[in-house]
Amino acid sequence: MRIISGIFKGKKILEPINQNTRPLKDLTKESIFNIILHSNKLKVNLLNSNVLDLFSGVGSFGIECLSRGAKKVIFYENYRGVIPILKKNLLGLKDLNNYEIFEKNIYDENVSLNSNIMFDIIFLDPPYKDKNLDIIFKKINKSKILSNNGIIILHRHKSERKKIPHKFKILEEKKYGISKIMFLIQLN
Repeated sequence: MRIISGIFKGKKILEPINQNTRPLKDLTKESIFNIILHSNKLKVNLLNSNVLDLFSGVGSFGIECLSRGAKKVIFYENYRGVIPILKKNLLGLKDLNNYEIFEKNIYDENVSLNSNIMFDIIFLDPPYKDKNLDIIFKKINKSKILSNNGIIILHRHKSERKKIPHKFKILEEKKYGISKIMFLIQLN
């Protein structure tokens, strides 16, 4: 797995040894960024954007955003088996300090998304077995952290038929192998 584009293009991203983490495949990641950059349905600009990477794993998505000029990336990860790899991947990006890592379980009711930052992109990549995404969508809606033109990118198994909460709308959906990517906006 490598960084696809930007100032760190070609740099290797370390992956976990065990199967408890499902890193985002390069082809899927490249497709996501092509849609962000070229879709006329989305109004988000990756350059100088604030990104929230929930369930960040080894950091593949957020690191790609940093490489492509994101202003700041906030990583949330609570799996102890992958946090050292996430940190090592970020430390490998010399002299970069426009990121933060929160070692917290986003499902915990004591963990808040309230922030002084408005996010342009929120990337959600929970384990496929997680079926309680409503909690995350409620936190996003309640905290009002998504900017006006902001998007949520949701990575799920292609067979999942979960209904999206009514305060959010799917703009685009693509399938890649066993996964699907949904691009959503928050309705006012």
